[in-house]
Amino acid sequence: MTRPDTALLESVRARLVRDGDAPTPSRVAAAVRAEGAVLGDAELLAVVRVLSAELSGTGPLEPLMADPDVTDILVNGPAEVWVDGPEGLRRASGVRFAGEEEVRALARRLAAQAGRRLDAAAPWCDARLPSGARLHAVLPPVAPEGACLSLRLPPRGGLDLAELERRGSLSAPAVRLLEALVRARAPLLLTGGTGTGKTTLLSALLSLAGPGERLVLVEDSAELRPRHPHVVRLQARPPNIEGTGEVDLPQLVRQALRMRPDRLVVGEVRGAEVVSLLAALNTGHEGGSGTVHANAAEELPARIEALACAAGLTREAAHSQLAATGAVAVHMVRGEDGVRRPAQVCVLRRSADGLVRAVPAVLFPPEGPAEDGEAHADLAARIGTGWRRPSW
Repeated sequence: MTRPDTALLESVRARLVRDGDAPTPSRVAAAVRAEGAVLGDAELLAVVRVLSAELSGTGPLEPLMADPDVTDILVNGPAEVWVDGPEGLRRASGVRFAGEEEVRALARRLAAQAGRRLDAAAPWCDARLPSGARLHAVLPPVAPEGACLSLRLPPRGGLDLAELERRGSLSAPAVRLLEALVRARAPLLLTGGTGTGKTTLLSALLSLAGPGERLVLVEDSAELRPRHPHVVRLQARPPNIEGTGEVDLPQLVRQALRMRPDRLVVGEVRGAEVVSLLAALNTGHEGGSGTVHANAAEELPARIEALACAAGLTREAAHSQLAATGAVAVHMVRGEDGVRRPAQVCVLRRSADGLVRAVPAVLFPPEGPAEDGEAHADLAARIGTGWRRPSW
């Protein structure tokens, strides 16, 4: 459908803004009549849709926000909009802004929706929108070529392992192994870079938990979507515009431990909450899990060490706590074809020097069957007698 007349849109928009009215159908119709225009039903609906997107929504980005395949929207200027999804990063054809001021206006509006400030004095914003999307925006002079927006969209719905297998993200042996790990209540740490599918896989694994189990999820932004009958969510709260009222992840993890969780889940471990999570996994809270950003599974101990030491643990204490968890690491990668998949499953083994190493137990190459790693026997022992070694 073609865009309504620009002059009429500007006049109706100005009237609504001046009167402080929301762009509801009745108010838009009244504003159109006040402007002396006569529109049919289809034309009026088009005006309502455009003004709703521009005044309270995401403007030209609205179609991308509704696309179930889009996971990220990146705006580098009025004429440069990119999206990420199953096909990888690509230009969004036919999507552009009228000018730099429209991009700035959208950035300020979204920041205001999140209760944050975005102006010359505070030229960047990192916030969570009411829709669940994660917003990052920067304005000049921090972004000298113009305002830039980044939107990470929440998952539309959780996927199970069977669906991931059909999409090519998991092989049949990987599905059997992951199912066995969940049944054995092994603590799981999913590692990988941004956009490698850690949260998607974790949601699918949590869906396998028994219906009699209570899942308590602690997240900075509600991204996990497990298909499970008993899920309790705790979500961090950023400070308000006065800088007060913050509720951070370490506080929420401590509260979650008092809520009788059968499985404690930290959506993304990236700060002092790692100390509480390690303590929980060492005090009878089996089956806990979380995601950690790392370039390789072998780097997981170093990442945990860095986070724990920054939170006050010594290096020796961090490695002792990590080793005692008996956690299994699942490392996710994203191939050149855009497919997100597990690359390897590792066990955490303590060396003679007291430091923990992530030792590969099963490797999943891009092509060909899975392969046994050095720690395959350790993984089999961790899973228990109910799991038979598959014939890769």
